[in-house]
Amino acid sequence: MQTTLLDFIPKESHSMVKTILDKDSLVVKVKNERKTKHGDYRQLPNGKHQITINSNLNQYRFLITLIHEIAHFEAFNKFGRIIKPHGKEWKMTFQHLMLPFLRPEVFPIELLPLLAKHFKNPKASSDTDAQLALALKQFDESNDKTYVFEVPLNQTFKLYNGRVFRKGNKRRKRYECVEVNSGKLYLFNPNAEVELVDQ
Repeated sequence: MQTTLLDFIPKESHSMVKTILDKDSLVVKVKNERKTKHGDYRQLPNGKHQITINSNLNQYRFLITLIHEIAHFEAFNKFGRIIKPHGKEWKMTFQHLMLPFLRPEVFPIELLPLLAKHFKNPKASSDTDAQLALALKQFDESNDKTYVFEVPLNQTFKLYNGRVFRKGNKRRKRYECVEVNSGKLYLFNPNAEVELVDQ
């Protein structure tokens, strides 16, 4: 296991993570930030299994992402490749792997109730859990990004790729936002990180 990996997760989780990775013989690589995902898992052509995780995640999000990806490997290993990537087998495996980490020695006390609630039925991404995503964000290094739900109505904002949108009304869970250049309507997750544009 790469010793640098331990620099990215809470100290109190080191021995548990090392035990899991040694047992599963997984290769873990820390990558530069990818805008569309926190991490991924795949089987390599040589038969080995690799997990990649973004280096810009705070230690708590990094640990959750690492266990999320290990759960993919273990679920496929146990139940076969025909299962859905985020189906019931993965959820059960993720819950089982994550449970030993849900302690005040590993996570800040204010995160534990939100994590307990999230892991009753874990989603494909912790970002879709608005409360948990916001709570985890407070441990990020400060940046000039804000969440879509924090953007005032009719305010313009831009994405990492430079596309500019104007925020509209909220539907059940997502926000209607119009792309300024094309006039097309898009639905945004409340937790999408964006940058405000001066009007």
